[in-house]
Amino acid sequence: MAPPIRNKVRVLRFGHGEMTQADLAERIGMTRQTVAAIEQNKYSPSLEAAFRIARTFGVGIDDVFEWVD
Repeated sequence: MAPPIRNKVRVLRFGHGEMTQADLAERIGMTRQTVAAIEQNKYSPSLEAAFRIARTFGVGIDDVFEWVD
């Protein structure tokens, strides 16, 4: 069962010069596999990682992640 959190990580990556998963992973200190799992909604990142992702794209955390009831 997928976590109740949706994200726009893939959309944001492509909006930032088609950044690769590996590029994003390096910037936020995670593995490419973890970034892929986040994008596929198979893994919810820690709050710290979520903030790092949002800051990488220069947006607020709620512009990246959304809680789904």
